[in-house]
Amino acid sequence: MLRAVLKRAGLVAGVAGMVIGGLSPATAQDGPIRIGSFLAVTGPASFLGDPELKTLEHWIGKINEEGGINGRQLELVHYDTAGNAGKARTFAKRLVTSDQVDLIVGGTTTGTTMAVVPLVERYQIPFISLAGGVSIIDPVKKWVFKTPHTDRMAARKILEDMQSRGITKIGLISGTGGFGKSGREQTMNVVGDYDVEIIADETYGPNDTDMTAQLTNIANTDGVEAILNFGFGQGPAIVTRNYDQLGLDLPFYQSHGVASKKFIELAGEAANGVRLPAAALLVAEKLPDDDPQKPVVTAYKSEYEATFNESVSTFGGHAYDGLMIAVNAIEQAGTTDKAAVRDAIENTSGLMGTGGEFNMGPEDHLGLDLTAFRMLEIRNGDWVLTNE
Repeated sequence: MLRAVLKRAGLVAGVAGMVIGGLSPATAQDGPIRIGSFLAVTGPASFLGDPELKTLEHWIGKINEEGGINGRQLELVHYDTAGNAGKARTFAKRLVTSDQVDLIVGGTTTGTTMAVVPLVERYQIPFISLAGGVSIIDPVKKWVFKTPHTDRMAARKILEDMQSRGITKIGLISGTGGFGKSGREQTMNVVGDYDVEIIADETYGPNDTDMTAQLTNIANTDGVEAILNFGFGQGPAIVTRNYDQLGLDLPFYQSHGVASKKFIELAGEAANGVRLPAAALLVAEKLPDDDPQKPVVTAYKSEYEATFNESVSTFGGHAYDGLMIAVNAIEQAGTTDKAAVRDAIENTSGLMGTGGEFNMGPEDHLGLDLTAFRMLEIRNGDWVLTNE
């Protein structure tokens, strides 16, 4: 049965933390393996954090039913940040100092992840983030890893697709939050490697409810051949609806930040025709039978959807990958000694996840390359593989 301690905002650690705090190192190595997590289960990023938490709870329960790791049960200690960076710092410190977790799998957004990086580095605890920003692992930070494809990878995948279609001049619109800001920066940084030029550049705030003006500015820029939006949350859905309302007839791209059925629901019919890079998980059954990733993504997708009666998202998949990397590292290390587990995570090799095949190393704390991304298009309210 799942051993889980779910601690929402405003609740103190209580007896559990005090009991663990009183254990000797030897006793602690015989007790449950404590996995800490802080996720945006409520708030504007809840469509990311909710499937992440459901995934961690369910698969930790499965692992425990099958005997745990090296004979030890897993215990999840979770806090809901609602996407707030300040809460993330507070909860991360509580996980480390009061709850005394063995490692952390969490950090729904780039902003909340970056807020706790100094803390996990100072306390030297393995941390696997579930956020997209490349700044999380570039430059490499000794104790910090991540599972989602980066915004830099997404920018490259999109620009490759544009170039293959003969698109040479584009308009960029991006959110001013952590994800959108970083995505814009990464697109600007790598666009010079392609025969593509950004000739219009617009932004929108997290509380904006109409981006018609920005899209009109892009559309009125002479020579624009396509539009790229970098953002997550409700912003991209609003941009998509405004794009449709304006009757724009330009190829329209979104980033991997919208790789969820929730985006299609929010954008409605306007989502049809949108292209984006995403994990193979969204098109699990449509992969060729000889695709080595197909067994992993179809198994996760079918179990998640049967268990929770809702469509799978790549964000829950990121949590699954983070948990599997953590479990594999603890098994390989044969201990929960933090330095040993950190080293084992860094040596992850050939681990097939929902996001791709992970091959990490001292200079790469993600371990995915561009082949882990699939270029998709939304047609009739569903994901379809494009002819890459």
